[in-house]
Amino acid sequence: MTRIRGFEIVSKYRDENITLPRRQTIASAGYDLAAAVDMEIPSIWRLNFVRIFRIIRNGHQLYESDYQQAEAILKPFLVPTGVKAYMPEDEVLILANRSSNTFRRNLSLPNGIGVVDADYYNNPDNEGELFAQLLNYGVRTIKIHQGDRIAQGIFVQYRKTDDDQPVSRERLSGFGSTNKKES
Repeated sequence: MTRIRGFEIVSKYRDENITLPRRQTIASAGYDLAAAVDMEIPSIWRLNFVRIFRIIRNGHQLYESDYQQAEAILKPFLVPTGVKAYMPEDEVLILANRSSNTFRRNLSLPNGIGVVDADYYNNPDNEGELFAQLLNYGVRTIKIHQGDRIAQGIFVQYRKTDDDQPVSRERLSGFGSTNKKES
């Protein structure tokens, strides 16, 4: 049987009781992705960048060190899933938030959706492991436990333009890869 698309457990989690994503109902479009580890996502309101907002609100001047401090702190947390996805070259895996994350847990995907290209699979940086970027906009720290469903993945075929001329590059790194080498 030829494999076309699906999920595999990355080698570093092979013995960690990771389950492969699955759809929850017959008509579900998304495959639920679960956290591979326990972790806490602190509230953005408890992070030190709030000091920067006070400075802005009071009309004080910001210095480069203020910007750098805020940018270093206000970043999404990467929650590992322990799985990777394979698919045909003309497909993409869209990572989307679960409605219960925003409605019940105050968790959002700050980039809206994640786009996982087919050539992310087995990249040398992290074996193509999928991560969910999460930001906690609530006031309490959110505890995520291994096995908690944190995002959903939807396989989508995409189309190319008639005059498509992609740059010939090889993916060299993992998550958030824009560091590509010309071939």
